[in-house]
Amino acid sequence: MDASLEKIADPTLAEMGKNLKEAMKMLEDSQRRTEEENGKKLISGDIPGPLQGSGQDMVSILQLVQNLMHGDEDEEPQSPRIQNIGEQGHMALLGHSLGAYISTLDKEKLRKLTTRILSDTTLWLCRIFRYENGCAYFHEEEREGLAKICRLAIHSRYEDFVVDGFNVLYNKKPVIYLSAAARPGLGQYLCNQLGLPFPCLCRVPCNTMFGSQHQMDVAFLEKMIKDDIERGRLPLLLVANAGTAAVGHTDKIGRLKELCEQYGIWLHVEGVNLATLALGYVSSSVLAATKCDSMTMTPGPWLGLPAVPAVTLYKHDDPALTLVAGLTSNKPADKLRALPLWLSLQYLGLDGIVERIKHACQLSQRLQESLKKVNYIKILVEDELSSPVVVFRFFQELPDSDPVFKAVPVATMTPSAIGRERHSCDALNRWLGEQLKQLVPASGLTVMDLEAEGTCVRFSPLMTAAVLGTRGEDVDQLVACIESKLPVLSSTLQLREEFKQEVEATAGLLYVDDPNWPGIGVVRYEHANDDKSSLKSDPEGEKIHAGLLKKLNELESDLTFKIGPEYKSMKSCLYVGMASEDMDVAELVETIAATAREIEENSRLLENMTEVVRKGIQEAQVELQKANEERLLEEGVLRQIPVVGSVLNWFSPVQALQKGRTFNLTAGSLESTEPIYVYKAQGAGVTPPPTPSGSRTKQRLPGQKPFKRSLRGSDALSETSSASHIEDLEKVERLSGGLEQITLEASSTEGHPGAPSPQHDNQSEAFQKGAPHPEDDHPQMGKPGSRDLRLTQPVNSHL
Repeated sequence: MDASLEKIADPTLAEMGKNLKEAMKMLEDSQRRTEEENGKKLISGDIPGPLQGSGQDMVSILQLVQNLMHGDEDEEPQSPRIQNIGEQGHMALLGHSLGAYISTLDKEKLRKLTTRILSDTTLWLCRIFRYENGCAYFHEEEREGLAKICRLAIHSRYEDFVVDGFNVLYNKKPVIYLSAAARPGLGQYLCNQLGLPFPCLCRVPCNTMFGSQHQMDVAFLEKMIKDDIERGRLPLLLVANAGTAAVGHTDKIGRLKELCEQYGIWLHVEGVNLATLALGYVSSSVLAATKCDSMTMTPGPWLGLPAVPAVTLYKHDDPALTLVAGLTSNKPADKLRALPLWLSLQYLGLDGIVERIKHACQLSQRLQESLKKVNYIKILVEDELSSPVVVFRFFQELPDSDPVFKAVPVATMTPSAIGRERHSCDALNRWLGEQLKQLVPASGLTVMDLEAEGTCVRFSPLMTAAVLGTRGEDVDQLVACIESKLPVLSSTLQLREEFKQEVEATAGLLYVDDPNWPGIGVVRYEHANDDKSSLKSDPEGEKIHAGLLKKLNELESDLTFKIGPEYKSMKSCLYVGMASEDMDVAELVETIAATAREIEENSRLLENMTEVVRKGIQEAQVELQKANEERLLEEGVLRQIPVVGSVLNWFSPVQALQKGRTFNLTAGSLESTEPIYVYKAQGAGVTPPPTPSGSRTKQRLPGQKPFKRSLRGSDALSETSSASHIEDLEKVERLSGGLEQITLEASSTEGHPGAPSPQHDNQSEAFQKGAPHPEDDHPQMGKPGSRDLRLTQPVNSHL
């Protein structure tokens, strides 16, 4: 390109092209460096400072621009990156710089140049898209062209509008007809731009009995036109779709054109399917758009051109009315809007333009043919083979579903029945769309909600392929990803009802119906202090669910868990994610209930431990004081005298046992320590109830993850190995039980009452925790939850 720039005689143009190339190269290189450096930001890009008096050079300014463009990518890694626009994009950007330079020419040269640019671009577009003898209006806002066309229609139908203004409209109100499938907000925009009241808009319903549900009902439209004429209104303009904004359906433009000619209505067409007019083969419904009064096109997204204006082609013979309506202008700046498109069309050429549009249509046809072979995928545009838009969704009828859904048409179903049927798949389709967007970012998929069908996934390569560089391999990868996600979607949909039944049958658990969650379900644990009537947040419940989430994640299962507020309240809930077909739902629910109950009991024990221990120690001190007084009465006063007591103890030792108290924290009972020193083994006391555990938390095979059913359909070898593994586990249990019995018998022969050791004579009152011997000395030791505090009474406090 540098060699080509040297041939340009005008040094300013050559310098402009060189500077643009260097600036784009600098920004793209800075973007790559930012990705490699993991998004290091400069302070100057975040904090605005005063304007420097000496000024800055071009490199510093571009560095600031790239910091502002890519500075937040480390905070938002999910945000889409700016695409590499390529040489054709550079030509479009050059048009904006060149327009500023051209505006400095003298008026005569500027007039000739802008007229040539405008006439060339108009001629090329009319020939490419088969719109003969048309004029072009270039605009930045896509809806602006339609607003100008409405002004032209008003001036054409109301001859005195220039003189009398809106008084003419008051006597005979205009009516603008829009399809119910039109893009959202279009009617409101037109009323705001034209200053018309909302009753001037008339929404035409789509077909309900015959034909596509996204096509305008022509018979109903004709009835509406006749009614408006009888009421003294003026049917002014009809907006038809050659590819609706949602699913890409095309209205019956040929029939609509006949109707508009009959009643003198202006027909305007818009939609993505207008791009197919550049191809060799065009469907009859789209080809009829070449006979309309005006059409709006967006060549920028179709051809992958940034900062290129939209174009409205129209036919009208009165230049004065087009000037009044704002479709034509004598200002050179308005004519220079076509300059970026004028440069880009010349760079691409006719073959390049047709090839890009043809490639996008082939991508959509390739995806549509592949999805027809995939089970449980419903395509919404099957009847329009020429449509460059593919809209699909996951849908599966359960074998045990309500037969009412299958026998009754959707139009006659109750809202609650429709809600249950749609919500079962909407969340799954939303999850599917987000997964596909992450796995195949070059596909340019979008997730949308349709009024009749629900949540769907849209593939519109005409609007994204040229920018993202979508290829046929990306479509094949997209189909493979869809097929890989279908088993999980199908099994999750089937396990939802089973999960709901298991939760409702389990005490302490409440099933939460959340239609926006794509997993198998949402559950909440109801603790003892849970206020069921309140919708406010529950701190104790949040603590239990946080611990439950941590415990479940430690199991390393294939399920994903998360906690969050309930769908209709602020209470914390546990959200269970997508599941495979071998998921054991009963074991999962039992594990959730048992784990949550254990967390609640442990939390309650820790909260009450301080008060329980304090009261237990006070009670033990009172009983020990009473025991000391009884010991004094039994031994007599002489033994308490220092010298006499030692002599008496030497001649006649006191055979007394240590008397203390054992406090069981779990049972909350105070017991004597006499059995510990007599049998040298800790008694069980009051055994606390065992920690609840699911009966289905069975022993798993090596490598088997939690909540998985056993593979019953495996071969004989796997069954034999599983059986042998279970037998080995039973042998180990029997062997461990025999060893425990032998140990207990041996310990029982060793333990007998005897005199206390002399080392206890000088002990003071001690606060001891735990048992004096290993837990193998008694069958009750080492049980879960048996926490003991022992207060020991000394013997012979004076020698």
